[in-house]
Amino acid sequence: MPSRRSLLAGGAAAALAAPLLPAPSATAAAPGRPDGRDVVPGADVAAARGWSMLRGRKVGVISNPTGVLRDTGHIVDSMAAHSELEIVGVFGPEHGFRGSAQAGGSEPEFTDPRTGLTVYDAYGAGAAKLAELFTRAGADTIVFDIQDVGVRFYTYIWTMYSAMVAARSTGARFVVLDRPNPIGRRADGPLMTEEFTSGVGAEVIIQQHGMTVGELARYFNGELMPKEGEGGKQSELEVVPVRGWDPYSTAHGNGLPWVPPSPNMPTADTAVVYAGTGYFEGTNLSEGRGTTRPFEFVGAPYLDHRYSDRLDARELPGVRFREGYFAPTFGKHTGTTCAGVQIHLTDPRRYEPIPTAVAMLVEARRYPGFAWRQDSWDTRRPFWIDKLSGSPRLREMIDAGKDADEVVAAWREEVRAFERTRRAYLLYR
Repeated sequence: MPSRRSLLAGGAAAALAAPLLPAPSATAAAPGRPDGRDVVPGADVAAARGWSMLRGRKVGVISNPTGVLRDTGHIVDSMAAHSELEIVGVFGPEHGFRGSAQAGGSEPEFTDPRTGLTVYDAYGAGAAKLAELFTRAGADTIVFDIQDVGVRFYTYIWTMYSAMVAARSTGARFVVLDRPNPIGRRADGPLMTEEFTSGVGAEVIIQQHGMTVGELARYFNGELMPKEGEGGKQSELEVVPVRGWDPYSTAHGNGLPWVPPSPNMPTADTAVVYAGTGYFEGTNLSEGRGTTRPFEFVGAPYLDHRYSDRLDARELPGVRFREGYFAPTFGKHTGTTCAGVQIHLTDPRRYEPIPTAVAMLVEARRYPGFAWRQDSWDTRRPFWIDKLSGSPRLREMIDAGKDADEVVAAWREEVRAFERTRRAYLLYR
């Protein structure tokens, strides 16, 4: 793995922040909380200026169906309509540029029928492979525009990280068109450990990072860029900020259309709960894949009505649990009726996705049929939950009979340290 700064050491980040974002006159008006203004994503800010920052450049675009303008047109279509721009290629992440592939899948290289541009399959590509693709396309500027959901194990941020490393190695400029974090500013959850880094957590950050992709790019640039080769220098990074966004809001209140960033992220509610219920991918419970409400339905054939009763009795903030039954059409327990719960958000701003999910795991662990999902191909790190949570600690504490409050308390200092370090890279207050 590349060498990293110690997150818990903190401190030196502030000196790195200033050069990473051009002065407001070179990008957008200073962002802030909405005061009657619309929320305007960075893509719309750039499009309103005729994509002027891309003129004279050979542009490669990393995007998917979420890279839309407020009029619902895609940024690639908008760029391609400007004859003075030279778009040399598009790079599709997990699920593909057009979003047709399921989890763990992508779209093979193809020619986009609308624009005639080559769309390269970038899913699973590390920095070296991406550098090859950028060179093959002839790109000297890489534009990133994908709606993230604010969670470490959602893979688009690692596509961005690898692309930043690749851009640095090829000398390409890196531009992030920023979008709101749909689950807001809150930071929570355990810190990744180096031993358990993987494709669902490639670097040492907190599980719910509470940053936009633009802020996270700044954080990556200042804290996590590999030091070997190139003297550890940073990428040439520009962030086009969102206008009028309150970072303490959720997607429910920003007025923007919700475009599913992946096939199993159909609604804003899904994004809010996913930060926690994504843990259930590391168990033998269904996380609701193969239903119309993935990550909002959680259940298994061995659960019963007592599961919802016990969860509701905890009176967790911002949520109610409805006893629910479902038969997934794919994924775990395909065609088998599962008992469990449907999560109903009563107040998204008060909802705490990770503590809620820990409570759900603790209650599920009471049932004899419960098991952690194992990866037979990885004998060193056989439990998927350890990769999702960043270490064996969550699993071991729950197995030892610890209650949810004690489990959650175990990472509070890690969260505080991350919040201190990220402060220098935040764009929205």
